[in-house]
Amino acid sequence: MAELLAAGPSGVAGAVARAMERSAPGSGASWYGGDHTDFRDGVFLREVIGVQVVVQEGGTAVPEAMTGLPPRPGGFTGRDRETEDLLRALDPDGAQSAAAPVASVSGLGGIGKTALAVETAHLARERGWFPGGILFIDLHGYDREPVTADRSLRTLLHALGIPPEHMPTTTDERAALYRSTLAVRAGERGGMLVLADNASSAEQVRPLLPGDFRHRVLVTSRDRLPQLGARLLPLDELGTREAYELLDRALRIADPHDGRVGDDPGTTGRLASLCGHLPLALQIAAALLAADPAKPVSELVAELAEAHDRLDHLDDGERSVRAAFELSYRRLPPEQARLLRLLALAPGPEVSDEVVAALVGADRPPVRDQHALARAHLVERGHTRGSWRLHDLVRVFGAGVVARAEGDAARARVLRHYLERARAADARLKPRTEDDEGTRPFRSREEALAWFDAERAGLVAAVQWATDRQLAADAVRLAGALGEYLDWRRRFDDSVTVCGAVCAAARRAGDEAAEAAAWNRTGTALRGNRRLREAYDAHRRAHDLYDALGHDNGRAMALSNLGAILGDVGQVDDAVDAFRLALGLFRRTGDRHSEAGVWNNLALILRKSGRVDEALDALRSALGLYRETGDRPREGRARHNYAVALNARGRTAEAVTACLDSLDICEEFEDWHGAARTLYALGLVHETAGDAERARVRMTQAADAYERAGSPKEAEQARRAARLTGPAPTGTPAPAAPPDRTADSGPPGPRPPGVPGNAGP
Repeated sequence: MAELLAAGPSGVAGAVARAMERSAPGSGASWYGGDHTDFRDGVFLREVIGVQVVVQEGGTAVPEAMTGLPPRPGGFTGRDRETEDLLRALDPDGAQSAAAPVASVSGLGGIGKTALAVETAHLARERGWFPGGILFIDLHGYDREPVTADRSLRTLLHALGIPPEHMPTTTDERAALYRSTLAVRAGERGGMLVLADNASSAEQVRPLLPGDFRHRVLVTSRDRLPQLGARLLPLDELGTREAYELLDRALRIADPHDGRVGDDPGTTGRLASLCGHLPLALQIAAALLAADPAKPVSELVAELAEAHDRLDHLDDGERSVRAAFELSYRRLPPEQARLLRLLALAPGPEVSDEVVAALVGADRPPVRDQHALARAHLVERGHTRGSWRLHDLVRVFGAGVVARAEGDAARARVLRHYLERARAADARLKPRTEDDEGTRPFRSREEALAWFDAERAGLVAAVQWATDRQLAADAVRLAGALGEYLDWRRRFDDSVTVCGAVCAAARRAGDEAAEAAAWNRTGTALRGNRRLREAYDAHRRAHDLYDALGHDNGRAMALSNLGAILGDVGQVDDAVDAFRLALGLFRRTGDRHSEAGVWNNLALILRKSGRVDEALDALRSALGLYRETGDRPREGRARHNYAVALNARGRTAEAVTACLDSLDICEEFEDWHGAARTLYALGLVHETAGDAERARVRMTQAADAYERAGSPKEAEQARRAARLTGPAPTGTPAPAAPPDRTADSGPPGPRPPGVPGNAGP
């Protein structure tokens, strides 16, 4: 086994590399995520975040991420010349756009780059220029952690319909798939517009450039980005007349009878000067006036003139905007000011009402204060009812005025709230017991999953507070409560992030057992992403740490996971050796539940390598141990595997019985993905038995179940299989089964000391 763990290029590392080289990206249904800003009601406060695919009216329907382009910015004015210049740069039939298919709008932060780009994109769509659709992505170029080329490509490929399991593993491969996908789309539907917002470097944008000349790219940035060979459109501040029009229009959108700007044009000109003629600052000033209809413009001018750090000119424009935020903040009642400060500390891009209540230390969220902040455009409504978000600069401002003690106390309250709720939801995902006190307030598994889904981004962000020594203990405990959910939803990227934070905290605390467990879970997540070489290295690190600690149970878990990877790359004998070593260690420690998981995983390798009788023996061992330990959900998975092995041996009647038993367990525990998988297997069994009609019925039921489970790609595979089931012409390929996901991802207990979550095979 020592040789196995030290395998070099000719061993597992080489095999992993060869497997990766042979892998090819596939296609499937779209995955959608992100958000958008509502530009209605006349105030443009923030840059847009998200990915959208826009569909031309009358064109062929394409997947939509969210709702398409953000709405046109209400009150947009003062950019007539720039809009015409940009339209000429994007015109598919224009000589200017043919010479430079990329246009780059540059200028200070808050100058209105996104507003101009969105307005122009709407005009281009109205002219029918981009029948293939419009992709929109915010690159967050000036955030602390800008969106990398790798991440932006992954996001755009998701929007274009590439499922996570078929996503290439390297940036270069993703870029190649992105270009080829756009080329196909151009041939089928016509050119597309890619709007890349808020870029900070050419490196962020260059991988997003299509290879097909029919597409156009529109970039916004605070830098000119001449390296792109783009048509450069620098954006300056508004002139006095345009600023006047913007202020007047914004006030009249709020109240058509508001004539304060027209009544005092001289003072309005002074206000525009104090705002630096920056559209964002002007819009905020208009919002302050609209919030107080009795306030004269001269009073606001006096306040701005006397404000500390008012709208001074800065390289990136942030201090100018900060002055407007400071003025808004200073006028807030104490409770609203406190709420703004604390909202700036919230984990994740959006915050729910329940987390707002935890932040402020109350039983209920301060709804009146939240709405007041929203009217002042300091807080925005989130995607779902009862959720809120802050513009990035407002968040930075709010965090900057929070006292250390106030902030630490608020984050500690959020962590305690999240930990209590996550543990209850996690308990609901586990096998039920007679005493379900720990699962309250969740009445069902689906309710617990829905809560996890809604709070996922915040939960993952909160775990990263483990870098703070005062919060590390609860953050690590929270990570443990997320393991089952992230595995269930196959959120492998989030799992890697969570485990990385736990790893760092454990290393800093000198807790080698917790670090080993975190490496083990990291490896499992990396394997889920098909990053096999990294997964193998992570499990080896876990194994070595456990070995140094003399921790046989943890060492067995790492060995089992190593065996799974070895099986993935075709090293069957080495995989079997690793599994058998793990079995011996689990028997020595008496961990019967984990032993069952190893038997189940071993059976998969044996069956796929043609050793069906050995696989059946292994599965009988797994089933007996799962019954002994009372883990019904994993017993259902093992019964599914048992049915597949029986069918491979030609014992179809027994295979049908095993499938039905598995299906009963899946339905009992609301495992809709498992139910779909078993229905599909049942269809294959009927097909083997020559009963094409029953096979079609079961595969159609599997497709419906996959849809319910949120797996549209696998649903389409099942529908295709149903259509192809029955006698086929010579040369017609047999229907492909959806990916085999029945491997045991790890037992939920018992856990070795210091292990913050499920780290099993």
